[in-house]
Parts: sequence; structure tokens; C-alpha cells
Amino acid sequence: MNESDFSHSDEQLREIARDALERARRQGASACEVEVSVGYGQTVTVRMGDVETLEYSRDKGLGVTVFLDKRRGHASTSDLDPEAVRQAVEAALAIARHTAADECAGLADEDLLARDIPDLDLYHPWSLPVESAVELAKTCEEAAFAVDKEVRNSEGATVSVQASRFVYANSLGFMGGYPATRHSISCAVIAGQDEAMQRDYWYSSARSPEDLEPAAAVGRRAGERAVARLGARRLPTREAPVLFEAPVAASLLSHFVAAASGGNLYRRASFLLDRLGEPVFAPLVQIDERPHLKRGLASAPFDEEGVATRDRNVVKDGVLQGYFLGSYSARKLGLRSTGNAGGNHNLLLAGGPLDFAGLLKALGTGLVVTELLGHGVNLVTGDYSRGAAGYWVEGGEIAYPVQEITIAGNLIDMFRTIAAVGNDVVVRGSKQCGSILIEHMTVAGE
Repeated sequence: MNESDFSHSDEQLREIARDALERARRQGASACEVEVSVGYGQTVTVRMGDVETLEYSRDKGLGVTVFLDKRRGHASTSDLDPEAVRQAVEAALAIARHTAADECAGLADEDLLARDIPDLDLYHPWSLPVESAVELAKTCEEAAFAVDKEVRNSEGATVSVQASRFVYANSLGFMGGYPATRHSISCAVIAGQDEAMQRDYWYSSARSPEDLEPAAAVGRRAGERAVARLGARRLPTREAPVLFEAPVAASLLSHFVAAASGGNLYRRASFLLDRLGEPVFAPLVQIDERPHLKRGLASAPFDEEGVATRDRNVVKDGVLQGYFLGSYSARKLGLRSTGNAGGNHNLLLAGGPLDFAGLLKALGTGLVVTELLGHGVNLVTGDYSRGAAGYWVEGGEIAYPVQEITIAGNLIDMFRTIAAVGNDVVVRGSKQCGSILIEHMTVAGE
């Protein structure tokens, strides 16, 4: 994997973008934006020591949005030839002519566009021959089986290598883009026999292969987690403190981002509507957005509309400081874009002094959640109810695994009763946090 493996160079993508913008201008568009991208990858999965899948991918695409004053049209194509670009522009214009005017439609505000585009070190090609990828996957799976004789089956170990490049341009004169990579190693195995079987997994993801967990370590974690779940029980229904393990704790941040995002806010479908400047979390909670972290999995110098990203405090001492807005939703709310068209960038929940073992002591007697099932979250009311599995803790020590339970509460109360945030951060995506301890929730079982 290297620069020459892309089907189009950076300059070729820029030329395609210029061509689309010029075609739109000549055909009467009052404004236009275009994104053109290419990518390729290799994914190998080994199961029970044999190669199960070997996949090569090569993608390309163009999306063009045109405006006829306040009427908007969008079209896309996976063909980057000039004729296909022409047809996409014409299709977008045809759609715009039949679309109702929307006073909030339009490009991003010109003064918010990125002028200086820093290098965030996002491109780390991995020249991994397929034979080496297979060996890595085998090493990963073998390490899982070596944990314990109870690890008897596997859903596979996967090694994925991905690279992409894009250019975004608009008729305000903005043009920018860069290449990026994302690689991963994962493993899922099954422990036990017959009805007593338990499945668990582990994975590592990074921009650079040198930042990935070793393949053997990924497999070992998967095996250990599967074995630890053997003998899982149900629990009688009760109220208890709940500790969300770091990998699932990030889902709480996802619910927060969804509730604080422009689309749900202007539709009045969020429990955080009109809550700017108010306490919505416990005072110990600090959440920052850091879009310029080097090698960050969600780092970006500008958002999907070319708006410059910047560091900011989203929650300070529990108080909501800002929403997540693109240009359209910002206008609907009478605000300005926060550089979040397309989502958040490296959202960091500050951890406290406790590691996972320390959090277990702080939990005392209660539930550790390591897996969540279902999607029982109502962003309008904040009501929260999801299937879960994990461990029951007594006296600060794990007593036994549990399964087939439901945890329920309300996100408004859950956020306000966060008792501790751990320093056991697992970095896998756009939201980074340690384990989160909540003072009380309803745990429903038998």
C-alpha cells in the first residue's frame, strides 16, 4: 500500500472537482460544492486456522450539490470520467429546479472556511502482503485458543488495511483534501460447550500499523473475555450502581452527541433542547473536542463543508458549552456552524485518577456492563433501556458473570449522577473515554 496505489492523484481529483464546479456555474447554479474521493483496501479473515475470506476493495465516487438560489439538488456517481461528471451535475440541477426553496439552504459561511490546513499525520500506508496478513490473523486466532481449552470455536480473526483520499471544493473558492489510512485487527471466539457457550471479542484500530495492539494481544484479550463469561447468570430485579466498561461507555457519549446535534435540535427531538449554559452532567464531567490530534481516528482540519475545525470545551464542569452543528442546522437554530458537518471530531471525556480496578472498589456492590444489546434510547425524553451482559461485583471484586438482563434509566438522570470516570481509555473511534460509573440504575432480570 503506497501513494501510487490510488487510482487518481491529488491533482487529478482537484481537476475533477474544478470541472464539476465550472459545469455547474455555466449551467446557472448560484452556488455549488463537490466532493470526490478514491480508496482501496485489503481484508483477510482466518477462521479455525484456515483462510475464510480474502477481499480487495477499490472505490471511487463523486457527490455534487448545487443551489439555485435557495433550492438545493444533489447527485452522485461512482464514475469519475468527464461524461459521468457532466451527467451528475445535470442531475443535481434538475433536482434543484423541482425542489422547494429553503431559506436555510446554502454553502457554509465564507468567513468560517478553513484557510490554513495543518498536516495531522493521518496517512500511514501499510505495505502488508496478503501472506503476511494471513499469518497475522492466524497468530491472533491462535493466541485466543491458547488462553484456555474452553475456547473451542471461532468467528474468525480479521486484519484490515484501508486507505482513502478525497478533495472537497466549493464555489466560494475553497478547495482542500488529504489522504488517510485506517487499519484494524480483530478477533471473536466462543468458549464452552452446548448451551453454556459464550462469545466475546476484542479489536484494535489505528491510523498507523505501529499504533495497533499486537495481533497476539488482541487474540488473547478476546479469548480471556470469552472464558470469563462462562457460567453467566441472570439477576433478580433491583436498583444498583452501574459501571460501563470503557468500550461500551463510549456509547453514552454517542447518545449525548446525538441529543446535542443540530438535526435533532431543530426538529425539537432532543432532551438537550435549549440547554446551552445549563448543567447537564455531574460537575466532575469535562468533555472536549480536539479535532487536530495527530493520528487521531476522527481528526480533521475542516468538516464536510470546508468549515475550519477548532479545539473547544463542549462540557465544562458539567455545564453544556456547545452543540454539534453544520451550516444548515445552525441556521435553523439561529446559530453558526461549529465545524461539525459530518459529526464530531475526537471527543474526549477527561478521566479521573482511578483505573478499572479502582472503579470496581468505588462501585462496591453493583453491575459492570461489558456488552449492550438493542437500541432502546428515546432522545426526546432521555428514556434509556437496553439489554446488557457483564459481571456482578461484590465488595469491589467481580463475583460472577451475568447475562439476559436489562438496564434502565433516563439519560438526564444518568448524566447528572456520573460518580466517576476512569483513566482506562480505549481509543477506537471518534469518542474516547474510560469506564463510567453511574450512581444508580434499574437492573431487571428474573
